[in-house]
Amino acid sequence: MSGDSAYARAGVDTHRAGSGVAALVDVLRTIDTGREQRTLLSSGHYANVMRLTENSGLALSTDGVGTKLIVAEELGRFDTVGIDCIAMNVNDVICVGADPIAVLDYIAVEEAREDVLAAVGRGLKAGAEDAGVEIPGGELAIVPELIRGHPSPGGIDLVGMCVGLVGLDALVTGAAIAPGDAVIGLPSSGVHSNGYTLARRALTDLSETPAELGGETVGDALLKPTVIYVRAVRELLASAVDVRGLAHITGEGLLNLLRLEAPVGYEIDSPLPVPPIFDLIARRAGPGPEDLYEVFNMGCGFCCVVAEQHADDAVARLSPRHPGTRVIGSVTDRAGLVELPGQGLEGSRTAGFTRQ
Repeated sequence: MSGDSAYARAGVDTHRAGSGVAALVDVLRTIDTGREQRTLLSSGHYANVMRLTENSGLALSTDGVGTKLIVAEELGRFDTVGIDCIAMNVNDVICVGADPIAVLDYIAVEEAREDVLAAVGRGLKAGAEDAGVEIPGGELAIVPELIRGHPSPGGIDLVGMCVGLVGLDALVTGAAIAPGDAVIGLPSSGVHSNGYTLARRALTDLSETPAELGGETVGDALLKPTVIYVRAVRELLASAVDVRGLAHITGEGLLNLLRLEAPVGYEIDSPLPVPPIFDLIARRAGPGPEDLYEVFNMGCGFCCVVAEQHADDAVARLSPRHPGTRVIGSVTDRAGLVELPGQGLEGSRTAGFTRQ
């Protein structure tokens, strides 16, 4: 995404962030433990896998809730952000075909308030039960010099780390994806947990009830929890469907498909319906389609890439838990490109989306 994009003007320059991450990873990949390396995947996938035994691996991922927490602070409502914390982590770990089994949480607060922490705990519990994971431990840090609330002293940050188990013969990395495969989209609940710096810039009155939201307040719409896709994907992986790639659609939108390990492209010619919250953000903040489809999920929270002949079976298996699931496109031989012909967009991970 260019430095003059709507997201960059709102304060998040993803191009610069990408360069920073690359600099960090360049250092970390030189770590020498003096032992045989256990890490199996390259940096950039949704999760990584470490070899435990000849046939088993440990999947690891970490993520946070981001500035969605500012909405929670402003509304004084913290009972759903724990679900987001679980979702952002378990949805990443399932992308390598692993079974998420546990999440650890890190909560940093400006002030330790019993009611706030209990509410966060209720969300963590709900998310953990939805995903079928345990929370065996965590950390609470009281850091008023680092965290300032909106308003103070209600500042909070919430981060998780997920562990999963996977048989090495069952790894799903995307390497098996081939042109002609079907891309299946699972609906999101709305903004999920990415792009809130731009969303909050556009929607400043959390008590407002715009016509686009059908009577729902802006605050309610922005606090809808991230959908947890783990149980549906577990069931798909346990079936006879040839699952070749799994993608959690977060920041960078459908460009996340390019994180999968295959020299292919993707044509999304039948995208899922766009929730009205995104139309409202576009109208208020003025980002064009190229910005919207790179910053937000735009109604698609998760993608499964399956062999073409198994597409109908996959949709039938995923739909009971996630109604509205359908085939949204196919795999192409245009390596490194995501095409959205209906929106006139073409994108790569280096250049973002551009209009064609």
